[in-house]
Amino acid sequence: MNTTNSYAASQAAAHAARYDDIWLVAGSRTPFADYNGVLRDVSPTDLGIFAARALFDRSGIPASEIDAIVAGNMAQASFDAYFLPRHIGLYSGVNPNVPALLVQRLCGTGFETIIAAADQITLGKAKVALAVGTESMSRNPIAAYTHRAGFRMGQLDFRDFLWEATKDTAPGASMGDTAENLAKRYGISRGEVDRFAEQSFAHACAAWESGWFAGEVAPVVNAKWELDGYNARSLKLADRAEVCDRDGHVRPTSFDALQKLKPAFGGVQTGGNSSAIVDGAAAVIVAHGDWVRAHGVKPLARIVAGASVAVPPEIMGIGPAPAIRAAAAKAGLTVGDLGRVEINEAFGAQYLACERELGLDRERANVHGGAIAIGHPLGASGVRLTTTVARELQEARLQFGVSSACCGGGQGVAIVVENVG
Repeated sequence: MNTTNSYAASQAAAHAARYDDIWLVAGSRTPFADYNGVLRDVSPTDLGIFAARALFDRSGIPASEIDAIVAGNMAQASFDAYFLPRHIGLYSGVNPNVPALLVQRLCGTGFETIIAAADQITLGKAKVALAVGTESMSRNPIAAYTHRAGFRMGQLDFRDFLWEATKDTAPGASMGDTAENLAKRYGISRGEVDRFAEQSFAHACAAWESGWFAGEVAPVVNAKWELDGYNARSLKLADRAEVCDRDGHVRPTSFDALQKLKPAFGGVQTGGNSSAIVDGAAAVIVAHGDWVRAHGVKPLARIVAGASVAVPPEIMGIGPAPAIRAAAAKAGLTVGDLGRVEINEAFGAQYLACERELGLDRERANVHGGAIAIGHPLGASGVRLTTTVARELQEARLQFGVSSACCGGGQGVAIVVENVG
């Protein structure tokens, strides 16, 4: 199924912007650790601090250059979660007079940090922005919302937030159910989904074995951060680990092994061909061209355009298709002009539906693996994907690329970048 005019209304109503002189300067991330793995005790704030500090160290750009902070996070996973963006700035060494903003667009939150940073720079509010996406899936709470006034006999209502939050109460469907809806609509079989998952694992394994991910992943070690006049913060790995230096879910995974797994939602999706549940953070520096040229910095890519769209909630996974079309159109491009494409693999069937809808060539999409293998820490994925696609353009000496994701509730987001090096 390749319906070029599908979701035209979503594309027409897109919130899209073109950027003329905004740059993705540098990016870095933590490894993405498996759910309940070595990062399970680390709050998303401390994951974000580590990613930001690693970015400054690896790029050589001092934290003192930052004059805007945008952070993204989905689930509140610590009691000081309200202060997450502010604390990331303070404890990563940014000038304490720089304001900080928290953004949220569900699975598109990481993208939104970059778009918001580009918008702030375009409006003249800042020249150099720190954008951080961070998520601890392991620390999602067991929560109750109705007991403030006390407990009734037999009416305890504590639930697993990590599970319950994936259910969209408007269509009465979980995010997995929406992937199954797309599988039916686009005629996607279990075998196709498992073959794609096998490829995701194989690409990610190959990227790690070749050393490719070393260009963006900073190993996490135990750390303590002092701040004059304030309480110190710290990061401690679980299980007496001394370092977390590799994506924990990436491993050789065969089609035969995937075929043995039971359906998770009554159809084609299983735990093996859906995005891995992981903890991690990613950070980028976004800057105006005047600052880039004045400091002689060689950036990763130019940020060309960004777009967010809405789609029917019951098929939320198709969101990348109209979002990519909208962002490409805003940039004066077509989908065919995009040499590298990164679409978040929330679910295998969801990715395949987008691939069919857009008529994508598999050879230029998710070439180093995707979230099925690497994982999807909700607030961080967009920062990771945008950094990855910028690096892929440099690697392949291609000009334009796009990063994108679907968002729970029925949205999609995309960012087009240009390699000018």
